[in-house]
Amino acid sequence: MLGQQRLEPSRPPISRDSVHRIGKIHPMTAKTIMLQGTGSDVGKSLIVAGLCRAFVNRGLVVRPFKPQNMSNNAAVTMDGGEIGRAQAVQAQACKAAPSVHMNPVLLKPQSGTGSQIVVQGKIAGQAEALAYQSWKPRLMSAVLESFAILRAQADLVIVEGAGSASEINLRANDIANMGFARAADVPVVVIGDIDRGGVIAQIAGTKHVIAPDDAKLVAGFLINKFRGDPALFMDGMTLISAHTGWPALGLVPFFPGAAKLPAEDSLALRSWTPGDGPFTIAVPLLPGISNFDDLDPLRLEPAVRLVLVRPGEALPGDAKLVILPGSKSTIADLAAFRHEGWDIDLAAHVRRGGHVLGLCGGYQMLGLWIGDPLGIEGPPGSVEGLAYLAIETTLTGDKRLAAVTGESLVDGVPFEGYEMHVGETHGAGCRHHPMLRFSDGRVDGAVSASGRIYGCYVHGLFADDRQRAALLARFGAAGPEHCYRDSQEEALDALADHMEKHVDLDLLLTLAR
Repeated sequence: MLGQQRLEPSRPPISRDSVHRIGKIHPMTAKTIMLQGTGSDVGKSLIVAGLCRAFVNRGLVVRPFKPQNMSNNAAVTMDGGEIGRAQAVQAQACKAAPSVHMNPVLLKPQSGTGSQIVVQGKIAGQAEALAYQSWKPRLMSAVLESFAILRAQADLVIVEGAGSASEINLRANDIANMGFARAADVPVVVIGDIDRGGVIAQIAGTKHVIAPDDAKLVAGFLINKFRGDPALFMDGMTLISAHTGWPALGLVPFFPGAAKLPAEDSLALRSWTPGDGPFTIAVPLLPGISNFDDLDPLRLEPAVRLVLVRPGEALPGDAKLVILPGSKSTIADLAAFRHEGWDIDLAAHVRRGGHVLGLCGGYQMLGLWIGDPLGIEGPPGSVEGLAYLAIETTLTGDKRLAAVTGESLVDGVPFEGYEMHVGETHGAGCRHHPMLRFSDGRVDGAVSASGRIYGCYVHGLFADDRQRAALLARFGAAGPEHCYRDSQEEALDALADHMEKHVDLDLLLTLAR
């Protein structure tokens, strides 16, 4: 039953010997600093990534850490688990391999009030929001264990909070913000978002409502997403310091290069613009959309107009390709897809000769049938699929997490990507017309008899420049104008320069302990 599962350790306690397999051991002297926000989407993840790269460029060994994250945008780690996508980007900023210990608790929403709970990379159970509060005391030990492992690898660990530092209604047993900072004795920097307005009240109000002992941990504040002449807000910085007693560490202008880096939260999808390329790709914005960073490499291509179709809108008639994205709640999202009438739009798209690609949950939707007998993603049951591929899927308790390589069977083009899914898919489509062949000989996905409808479980396909080039060529669009990995590296270096210019990094490093 949701909320009633007993939390078991996801693996035996991690010994010091196992740390050697993760990375070089340093004495437990790594300095630490934590960045908390006045709310969600104030730019914590981006600033942590920029600081990580800036301090790496200064010659330090740096690791990112987020005690608890809530996101359906996840990444597979080298040590066989999953973490929030933002922490994988931060690991890249540190020029380090992502590890489950960078995000020991990951909550993956499956309904309006419930989440799958991932502990140190592995599924530990499911819980409704209220029931999850009772998990927190037991989760703190895993959080502190992972934090200690990272401290043993680094000169500096930069910690990211979650949501708002001033959510005092959730302060009891907190593991994400001040509860962690207090338990680990980590100094805190509070970030305010001036772009949404009221930033003076955001930060002064935080000082006013949090407990005095929590406020003592705050070592300073940052203002993010500033636009205009900084001189106009110098008095504002002084007033915040006067009201809080906290020193100002920087006024950070809005960073346009953030668009080149994967977003952590689906809130970011609200600001996506479609572009104006001649090749239109339509993506229905499903309520439980997951791993939407699959779309980033396509969205950034000048030849592509990537349209996120929101509820109440129709799939555009000029789309050459419709992508059904990953989903954390496949059956519920399929019901939402039908409720919006997108199944009717998709049928018209197919009649016009359009192509359809299903990724992970979207691939499952394209089949004949989806069953969830164990209630993995919601109430147990089954539903008919869209019936474009001769496949059937049964959701299971086991989750496949693995980096994969191979080639597309349509055109022989190599690929790199990763699997992250629950469910076993079988049927004639898989056996006779698979989409991909892995390097180990396994096959994945299915292709329709027409060759215009296809799907697979592999994420990250279009981050591979070879696969993206092949897709664009298939539709007569201009080829990739950039290496996606290089563009991310350039964005991280530019972000590090941005931090060097606008944040007092010397003072920040002095405040860390």
